Amino acid sequence: MSKILIRGAKVLGGEPQDVLIDGQTIAEVGAGLSAEGAEVVEAGGKVLLPGLVDLHTHLREPGREDSETVLTGTRAAASGGYTTVFAMANTFPVADTAGVVEQVWRLGKEHGYCDVQPIGAVTVGLDGRKLAELGAMHESAAGVTVFSDDGKCVHDAVIMRRALEYVKAFGGVIAQHAQEPRLTEGAEMNEGVVSAELGLGGWPAVAEESIIARDVLLADHVGSRVHICHLSTAGSVEIVRWAKSRGIAVTAEVTPHHLLLTDELVRTYNPVYKVNPPLRTERDVMALREALADGTIDIVATDHAPHPHEDKDCEWAAAAMGMVGLETALSVVQETMVDTGLLDWAGVADRMSFKPAQIGQATGHGRPVSAGEPANLTLVDTAYRGLVEPAGFASRSRNTPYEGRELPGRVTHTWLRGKATLVDGKLT
Repeated sequence: MSKILIRGAKVLGGEPQDVLIDGQTIAEVGAGLSAEGAEVVEAGGKVLLPGLVDLHTHLREPGREDSETVLTGTRAAASGGYTTVFAMANTFPVADTAGVVEQVWRLGKEHGYCDVQPIGAVTVGLDGRKLAELGAMHESAAGVTVFSDDGKCVHDAVIMRRALEYVKAFGGVIAQHAQEPRLTEGAEMNEGVVSAELGLGGWPAVAEESIIARDVLLADHVGSRVHICHLSTAGSVEIVRWAKSRGIAVTAEVTPHHLLLTDELVRTYNPVYKVNPPLRTERDVMALREALADGTIDIVATDHAPHPHEDKDCEWAAAAMGMVGLETALSVVQETMVDTGLLDWAGVADRMSFKPAQIGQATGHGRPVSAGEPANLTLVDTAYRGLVEPAGFASRSRNTPYEGRELPGRVTHTWLRGKATLVDGKLT
């Protein structure tokens, strides 16, 4: 078995230590370690984190391989420090059967840049009318535990209740895209001052908040778990905070772009800023940062949403919604949360590895950096600052809102069960 000695790494941002990997496992953590014949990685004070876990990734395969494939998406994940991603169900065909989720799971196994855990659809065809084969997907080789119609809201309260009841039997979770469809017909951006000035259809905050309020009450009634996807408003934060104070089993995620960008950017009419839920106000951004810091929001999830060039390089009204995020997520979190003093690196490990792994039940991921644990790790040069250059992305798509923007931090190495998938910033 191969050995790797990581020398002088700041484990979770603490004092420099050495970490010895032996095969697929962390063998030892301490000062002054040595190992005959080991490959030595000089960390030089870089921060060592457990491999990141993304609970919200769109890999597009099957059906939209022009946007992304499992191979290109997992290469992008490894470049961003991720060792496992959860693949959303809005593929073509929809991942609403055991056969489709097993196909995605097997593609992940074949490519090997990170683990891929499929998310199953809640309803057949994402149409909100009939429950999908939740039990069959859970019992499949993919072992699905998270279900979501992301891209669409499970807007029917009866269907949502039944889904919560069904997954309770095997400890699953429903991840809700909170968007009341009738309140967002014709919506193109956040409803507010900017939308009024630009004359664009508004997506009101209450369309998100009303669904979250309903669903935490349903989860409480049923005694099941609900997870809120890409929470984006200050009002949503308050609802989740209230629900948690009542002991309701709710978790929530925020995307990196909602931690940094605001609806003021839409004044450029650049479709790269068109996303669902939309970019909100500065007040919302500050509330989201504070909620992530205090634990009201549990995790950061990328909502990596790749699109081909022609779907974004067009007029605003015709453009697809979504942004790529796997390769820039950690840098944005450093910019908004670490460099502002809201989180330390141990907090980042909690929000981007430990907790998403717990919510999604990702075995072997989100584990401590200690002896006997799986060697799923990422090494970050936190002193680095550089311009985002999408031409160098591993993702098949380039629809990033950060092109030409200077961001801190760079992932230099990623290890999946002791095997390097990224070395010195280059994929193996």
